Amino acid sequence: MSSSDVYCGEALCPVEATLDVLEGKWTILIVRDLLAGTKRFAELRRSLTGISPKTLTDRLRALETRGFVTRETFAEVPPRVEYTLTDSGRTLEPVIAALAVWGRDFGVLAGVVDPDHSETPAATASG
Repeated sequence: MSSSDVYCGEALCPVEATLDVLEGKWTILIVRDLLAGTKRFAELRRSLTGISPKTLTDRLRALETRGFVTRETFAEVPPRVEYTLTDSGRTLEPVIAALAVWGRDFGVLAGVVDPDHSETPAATASG
């Protein structure tokens, strides 16, 4: 990767476009969790400690609007809703994996991650 791939003077550079899609930590973590497979709202909420139901709903809707997530509603009592990454959503897997590798490596250097911890969240998510 050259520096021109990262630093650009275009109206919307590739890094800015990526950040526009990922919109902060909750969206990234939702994608990370959905890389492991289809999840229900409650499963996502349990795995994302500290997220409010409104924020989770907003982030899922944004991902659905952009075509990264599908939402399937089942006519059951109580209603069941499942979220799944689309093929477009799965294209974010290398981005999440790169963040996991960087986080692990940086965490080891900073002394906040156990250097013997060999499994990254992205590796866990992809099975």
